[in-house]
Amino acid sequence: MKVLLVDDSRLARAELRRLLEAFPDVEVAGEARNADEARGQLAAQRIDLLLLDIHMPGETGFELLATLEAAPPVVFTTAYDAHALRAFEVNALDYLLKPVQEARLAAALDKVRAQQTTELPKHAVEAAPISAPVAPLTAQDQVFVKDGERCWFVRLGEVRLFEINGSYTQIYFDQHRPLIPRTLSQLEARLDPKLFFRANRQQIINLHFVEGVEPWFSHSLRLTLRGGEVVEVSRQQSVRFRELLSL
Repeated sequence: MKVLLVDDSRLARAELRRLLEAFPDVEVAGEARNADEARGQLAAQRIDLLLLDIHMPGETGFELLATLEAAPPVVFTTAYDAHALRAFEVNALDYLLKPVQEARLAAALDKVRAQQTTELPKHAVEAAPISAPVAPLTAQDQVFVKDGERCWFVRLGEVRLFEINGSYTQIYFDQHRPLIPRTLSQLEARLDPKLFFRANRQQIINLHFVEGVEPWFSHSLRLTLRGGEVVEVSRQQSVRFRELLSL
């Protein structure tokens, strides 16, 4: 994976280089201090990932992207969280806040790898028509949540409950309960089954937030989460829950 670092701060670029040394399949193909230098690098070689700062002298990272006919996958690296919504409007794969943490960088690189496996050339698709599945989101992955005028960047490991609410799904984290236009089935397909468990038709729980377990009717279970929510596990899923957490 050939990566281009675009940041006006030499120290920030050096820190990204240091972090990327932990990933043997990643090569830093070049560095740029501004949009003009980045355009020159992108025109001169194939780049698989753009690690892009937003605030730079001259053009911003957003303005750079607007001038490109085709851009490689983009992960923003910035000290500000105020541009998260706009970042996802331009289809950024991830949004890393400085100082960048190695675990978050690793998760972003996983997203690039997953995208690369689904973008096979035509002859490869014909030879292997079943495409590789998208890697599950991990506890360290951050997701962007927007409910009305409010926005959050939430680490998945901090979400304790997903619950159907009408035609939406309600997400429980901290004291917040935003609604998102996704079904539980859509979410379940992307969540790590080692962390998230489908308790019943209405709810998916984060196993790390289970505080209490008690027997319930007809061999089912009732769980208490650390946030105080009570979840009844269906009889069929109670069998799976016992199997999952037994030695």
